[in-house]
Amino acid sequence: MVEIAFRRAERTDVTAIVAMLADDMLGSSREDISEPLADSYLRAFEAIDADPNQLLAVMTEAGRVVGTLQLTFIAGLSRRGSLRGQIEAVRVARDRQSAGLGQKMIDWAVGQCRERGCAIVQLTTDRNRHDAHRFYERLGFKQTHFGYKIDL
Repeated sequence: MVEIAFRRAERTDVTAIVAMLADDMLGSSREDISEPLADSYLRAFEAIDADPNQLLAVMTEAGRVVGTLQLTFIAGLSRRGSLRGQIEAVRVARDRQSAGLGQKMIDWAVGQCRERGCAIVQLTTDRNRHDAHRFYERLGFKQTHFGYKIDL
């Protein structure tokens, strides 16, 4: 059995992470995987990595990056001043999808939130990602809110 491991992403992982972000119906039009990688990705990585309330993580299998997600720990006054965990940009490499790795990654992320003392874990997913909706509901997430965004 091949070992699955989780760790904080490193600068050398950025290309693999961007490739996973680009490898789906929505990301293919939003991301740019051309080499050399745009400096904006590296600047974003540096900002995330320097922020103690951010965790850009990768999942590896036999040393290869096969999954990624970003956790943000948000302090707030609501819920009696509790901390919440926000899960974003969840991806599993296309050739490793449907192998149970997504569930392992979300379970790990929820565990990280518990360790940090979060009272709630939340995430958003595009309304067109119907498979993702079923996946998150199967893991116990409930659709409790409407979300809104505005492009700037």
